[in-house]
Amino acid sequence: MTRTSSGRDKFALKSLGVLHRNIKQAKCLMVGAGGIGCELLKNLVLTGFGEIHIVDLDTIDLSNLNRQFLFGRQHIKKPKALVAKETAAKFNPNVKLTAHHANIKDPNFNVEWFKSFTIVFNALDNLDARRHVNKMCLAADVPLIESGTTGFNGQVQVISKAVTECYDCTTKPVPKSFPVCTIRSTPSQPIHCIVWAKSYLFNELFGASEDEAPEFDHSEDTENAQEIKNLRQEAQELKRVREMLGQSEFAENVFEKVFNKDIARLSEMKDMWKTRKPPTPLSFKSLFSDAQDGLSSSASDQKVWTLEENFLVFCDSLDRLSQRILDLRNAGNDTLLSFDKDDEDTLDFVAASANLRSQIFGIDRQSKFDIKQMAGNIIPAIATTNAITAGLCVMQAFKVLKQQINDARMVFLSMSGDRGLTTEPLRTPNPSCQVCGVARLDFECDTSKTRLGEFIDVVLQDILEYGPSISILHDKLIYDEEYDDNLNGSFESLGITDGSFLTVMDESDDDQPHKVNLIVQVKSRPQNDAEQSFVKPARVEIPVKQAQPPSLDSLVLSGKDTGRNTSSHGNGDIEQSRKRKADDSLDSNQEPSKKVKAGEEIIIIDDGYIEID
Repeated sequence: MTRTSSGRDKFALKSLGVLHRNIKQAKCLMVGAGGIGCELLKNLVLTGFGEIHIVDLDTIDLSNLNRQFLFGRQHIKKPKALVAKETAAKFNPNVKLTAHHANIKDPNFNVEWFKSFTIVFNALDNLDARRHVNKMCLAADVPLIESGTTGFNGQVQVISKAVTECYDCTTKPVPKSFPVCTIRSTPSQPIHCIVWAKSYLFNELFGASEDEAPEFDHSEDTENAQEIKNLRQEAQELKRVREMLGQSEFAENVFEKVFNKDIARLSEMKDMWKTRKPPTPLSFKSLFSDAQDGLSSSASDQKVWTLEENFLVFCDSLDRLSQRILDLRNAGNDTLLSFDKDDEDTLDFVAASANLRSQIFGIDRQSKFDIKQMAGNIIPAIATTNAITAGLCVMQAFKVLKQQINDARMVFLSMSGDRGLTTEPLRTPNPSCQVCGVARLDFECDTSKTRLGEFIDVVLQDILEYGPSISILHDKLIYDEEYDDNLNGSFESLGITDGSFLTVMDESDDDQPHKVNLIVQVKSRPQNDAEQSFVKPARVEIPVKQAQPPSLDSLVLSGKDTGRNTSSHGNGDIEQSRKRKADDSLDSNQEPSKKVKAGEEIIIIDDGYIEID
């Protein structure tokens, strides 16, 4: 029997009390509809959140079904966001669900769009997207519930502008990279051979060049100049072999090049093998003769293939990928392929190539299943961990909606200690953080007319009083004292459009006070005045970098002249009063940035700058 709307409200009201009204009126954004996302969406819908938007760019794979319960076999290859909406809508038809099969970094998901939400939930599996959502929530002043799991471990963190530390306040581990010479010349572990097969050999034959592979660390190139020169020569030779794609001898030419000739060259470098066993080249004709019986029927994904089986899978997958390239070329489409752990052809090629290389260097071969885990950077996922973490997200969201962020906690789920759940108080913002320890400015302009030089002269130097020693970044450096090529370029020509962010950094001498970074959000608006390409912003005081983190009490923001959105979004703790007595401020251990007398009224604006009222 379907429960009626009044019945749902009755039981929810008994459980949640007055919070129930806030939940029904809340408009939520959930980014990610994977392991945590499926559990979280179920919780949000059954709790009765009024409106939920789901954003995910991924499609459903067979490997998702063991833990992402909103999906079934019939949904494979369909967008996760759309299917999640369709399935979850059956749990509670009174909730308004909107699905976006898109990348959260798309320009239409701008700051103004983020401002429309009461609360945002992150259910993502990659660092870059997490950082982007964190940045957008800070710019929009919307509280964020960040979460993640690895195996039996999980974590939930509440992030609120100027009240708590943000996602980037603490350093995150960077993706593992490997020196080029280790991958290309002296592998010693299975992962070295897997990265070589995935990011070098596959890309040189079917995709982009190795220079674009993030797994390769080029920092030691200057120390191994001769070897790097040899490796680049090998890559050029492989490009010439690539031109023979589709010919009957293509597989033999590739094999002989990478598993015979290149290995023979390496083995002749005696100094390299003084303390280790030199590599042993493989012969195409010899293996072809030994593998005539074909691939064993017992060669499952879980089994470690024999040398002959790897040889046959290599040749077969090479033929399949070559035919795919030819079909794309004949259809007039882009012929560059990319590795996909769930694509049988690309995974077979990488698995067989990695194992053949492991054989050459005396490294243990791996099963196709294990290679998929390592090549796809798959993090162990357990349904129960995801479910518990999703439940914790909603519980922390209750505190946000009750305007009690200071009562929220960092929650850690772990099966390794005596207690499954541990908590700690939310930390204050890190004043050195390059994302939240900044000043912010909304800049309204006609991006087709506004020149970078005009922005620097009028806005940064005349109005904001920056000195000449500044640098400006828009994803990459676009201006500093020694790089002024873009001064006459319009914002539009530099790729700066509506919703773009510019980072202004004070590069003054070390003996001079440095202002905190300024994040400028660009809003593209045509100007009625033909002689004016932008609206001059009101004067904004850019504070000097603070040596000590400010206390929570000293971070009451007024939003004055900053374009700050002062709607509460649950942040009652930081919106309770724009004015406080100076003696209240002096009760904290934080020294105010101006000398004030007890009893004077002060206004504290972005990043702790204190203005006497």
